[in-house]
Amino acid sequence: MKNIICDIDGVLLHDNKLIPGSDKFIHRILEQGNPLVILTNYPVQTGKDLQNRLGAAGINVPETCFYTSAMATADFLKHQKGTKAFVIGEGALTHELYNAGFTITDINPDFVIVGETRSYNWDMIHKAARFVAGGARFIATNPDTNGPGFSPACGALCAPIERITGKMPFYVGKPSSWIIRSALNHIQGHSENTVIIGDNMRTDILAGFQAGLETILVTSGVSQMADIDKEPFRPNHVFACAGDIDVV
Repeated sequence: MKNIICDIDGVLLHDNKLIPGSDKFIHRILEQGNPLVILTNYPVQTGKDLQNRLGAAGINVPETCFYTSAMATADFLKHQKGTKAFVIGEGALTHELYNAGFTITDINPDFVIVGETRSYNWDMIHKAARFVAGGARFIATNPDTNGPGFSPACGALCAPIERITGKMPFYVGKPSSWIIRSALNHIQGHSENTVIIGDNMRTDILAGFQAGLETILVTSGVSQMADIDKEPFRPNHVFACAGDIDVV
């Protein structure tokens, strides 16, 4: 029985509206007993928040199935030396870092960690740049530059810090294979027995390809059929939407 890693936006939901058939797909996977991770690069919501978001759209999934770039970032940092972090982000990210034993501080931090927040300001940029220039390790939850409606996302918030310091962050989220390995560790799964379902060739499918997973592209989101030939790698399967998937 295969492990399933499934993206949210563009696969299960558009904004907060159900993509028709995705509820039946997820409920079938749960009934079959496939280990399931619903994986998102978005670091602002907790597992409970995401459970409520999907539940409101008619997809009922246990809270334990959700895995975010904030959770993966905390997992990554557990494997590094240092316990002090200057954080630009929301409560879900700081919650995961506290749980991993980190102190959130602006006094000699070991790490500068950037997630997503609407309260981004000049003071945050100044402090983050000063700490990174002074040797703090620069970590970001995800490389996405924008969210729905061209709202600024993590990659955009990192850009000024990169320009000031000349240093790029390590991005934990997709397409990094780190988040895939972290999600698999979360369910004690292995890459050779795992399928990833996503709507974006350059994040979901690339991450799956780099981590050695079987890949399923759905064309209900970002990437369309014409986009497949633009990349040097290919998904193993292509479906119009999650409700059409018949290979798991």
